[in-house]
Amino acid sequence: MLKYLVALISMVLAVWTVPEWLTFPIYGNVVNVLESWLRQQVSDVSASPPGRMLTEDELSLYNGGDNSKGLYLAILGQVFDVEKGRKHYGPGGGYHFFTGKLIGQFYTETGQPTDALLRVEAFLSEGLKKKAQAQSEMQLYPACNSEWSEASGGRVWCSTMSGGIHRDWVGVPRMLFSPGSGHSRCVCIQPSDPVHSENRNLREYKACPPQAESCQITKD
Repeated sequence: MLKYLVALISMVLAVWTVPEWLTFPIYGNVVNVLESWLRQQVSDVSASPPGRMLTEDELSLYNGGDNSKGLYLAILGQVFDVEKGRKHYGPGGGYHFFTGKLIGQFYTETGQPTDALLRVEAFLSEGLKKKAQAQSEMQLYPACNSEWSEASGGRVWCSTMSGGIHRDWVGVPRMLFSPGSGHSRCVCIQPSDPVHSENRNLREYKACPPQAESCQITKD
């Protein structure tokens, strides 16, 4: 079960497309803690972890059961004491206190990171870079508002808060194509920005004035 949990969290953080269930307090806050921890980890992946070393048998004694010694959680070989935060998973809770390291796939008996851990950290580092790139693109190309009905067809329009991005400009709708895919999404741009005029992946909507803040679209 522990290995499946580690793999799941690793993939979620690396790809950074967090599903809705991770927005629940218990999972969302864990992800926030992990992001902070991972940012610190990937800055020096060769550093030897301090603290006590635990075996899997020792870790199994902290499973949160009636006769257990407490509640520990191991993530990528690092062990956290989550007992204090069992009922307090909100921001500022005590579930993320660092406890020690787990001997096995990610750390040796002497506390040295294994090749497996270095590969995972490199993978996660790339994920953090992709997340930063995606956030930067969202600011440059915020998504349009959109609606569709069988009677009137579709409409896309821009506002100062479309795509979840608050800004001091409205913009005009454009189709932004993904290179080599043929797929596009509606984004809001500032026509006066030279960055947009040089982007060959941007196209105007048919039968829509270039400066219009709203465009009607059809199924085809």
